[in-house]
Amino acid sequence: MPMAKKTKTVKVINIDLEKCNGCRACEVICSAFHAPDKYSLNNPARSRIRMIRKPLDDIYLPVYAGEYTAAECMGRDKYIIDGKEYDECDFCRASCPSRDAFKEPDSGLPLKCDMCEDDPPQEEPLCVKWCLSDALTYEEREEEIDEEEEEQELTQEEMERGLKALADKYGLDSVAGSLARLLKKE
Repeated sequence: MPMAKKTKTVKVINIDLEKCNGCRACEVICSAFHAPDKYSLNNPARSRIRMIRKPLDDIYLPVYAGEYTAAECMGRDKYIIDGKEYDECDFCRASCPSRDAFKEPDSGLPLKCDMCEDDPPQEEPLCVKWCLSDALTYEEREEEIDEEEEEQELTQEEMERGLKALADKYGLDSVAGSLARLLKKE
């Protein structure tokens, strides 16, 4: 029996390396949007987009956070594009054990780009809106997927991994107390 198909909206940020000048406006607005109290502070470590900068070599590479991976990659290849050298990790969007990129500075939990989903919804992610050189563009497209392939927003495994990271950093009693306070607010 064929699997049922479903249409899913895929949201993508396209990056034009030729236009990027390394201004980091994308990092600034993303970190401000994701501050504990929205727009209350600017900490680039909270940003879901990072600028790989090598100004002496004229290399500016914006990379936005993807899925967490518990495995480290096997290769450390180098790529040369238009005479510029890039490390394999420069292109990687994953938070992983071998590097600190895309991890929440307070808890160490992995970060993932959420396309600035908000209430009311944004027309496009703020990094795209604030990109002065138009190096970032936003695209939505419809794709057919099998119903079984549809992602859950937060799997039990991801939630437990996040709670364990918080418990390791702050202690189980502190995390349990915070959860109890959140439950009382609801």
